[in-house]
Amino acid sequence: MTHDGILFIGDPHISSRAPGFRSDDYPRAILDKLSWCLDYASTKKLKPALLGDLFHYPRDNANWLLTELIELCSPLVPLAIYGNHDVRENAIKQDDSLSVLAASGAIELLAEDQPWTGVIAECQVVIGGSSWGTKLPARYESKADHVFWMTHHDLLVPGYEEFGRLKPKELPGIDAVINGHIHRQLDTVQAGGTSWITPGNISRVSRGDATRQHTPAVLQIEFRDEGWHPEWVTVPHGDFTDVFYEQVREANSDVAESLFVSGLVEMTARRTDSGAGLQEFLSKNLPKFDEDVQVEINKLAEEVFNS
Repeated sequence: MTHDGILFIGDPHISSRAPGFRSDDYPRAILDKLSWCLDYASTKKLKPALLGDLFHYPRDNANWLLTELIELCSPLVPLAIYGNHDVRENAIKQDDSLSVLAASGAIELLAEDQPWTGVIAECQVVIGGSSWGTKLPARYESKADHVFWMTHHDLLVPGYEEFGRLKPKELPGIDAVINGHIHRQLDTVQAGGTSWITPGNISRVSRGDATRQHTPAVLQIEFRDEGWHPEWVTVPHGDFTDVFYEQVREANSDVAESLFVSGLVEMTARRTDSGAGLQEFLSKNLPKFDEDVQVEINKLAEEVFNS
């Protein structure tokens, strides 16, 4: 199949059970988004590439979901790297769900020493990848016309300063670094001849102001005028208020001031599949206990989350 461009798809976070406070049929909603992306790639003759965190849980995924993903991805075989949610440990293992897709031939996993090379719009193109926890190359020697690098890292870029660690710098031989992991679209950072692009993700997992303001989109790279050009394409999605439970607020002002009570109210009203109510409740209330008590409560909570 000939290609006219590339389509980078950020962090689907697909799961057979709804994470966080999603109130809709989350598995179907995200599968439909991914299906739309791949259909768009096929129609526009774009090479699809997944920026990590295809899965929200590394192993706790129903067989029907894996089967549907294999059927969905196999015709185009998207390029992929793994994100922190794709692996139970710091590196991918055979019993991680992403390994099942790779073994089936439905996706092509990339690494620094295993890039994809091919012709796109009559240009020689290399697409490499550095998955979660792996290092980026300091430079890349190639005779290709363009080199793109997929990553899944905490970039220190405007809008993500509170979590960022890796500061963008020029990577000679690499035209652009396309980063997943960060769930909101941020301005491109230019470091010498290397562009650092953060397209954001296609799924909205957590309930919050940043998510409310985020528009799910994918990054399309086109080749023309002897260069490459980025374009963000909005992915069809529901309104924030239609896919998330509204946060429960206690009418009594005295009660509302109590984090403990407000947490209980939320947990009672929202019995989410992922235990998000319990997680939020603990994050609000654990700091008031002694450290040894916190440790024991966290152990019990971990048993609940994994049950």
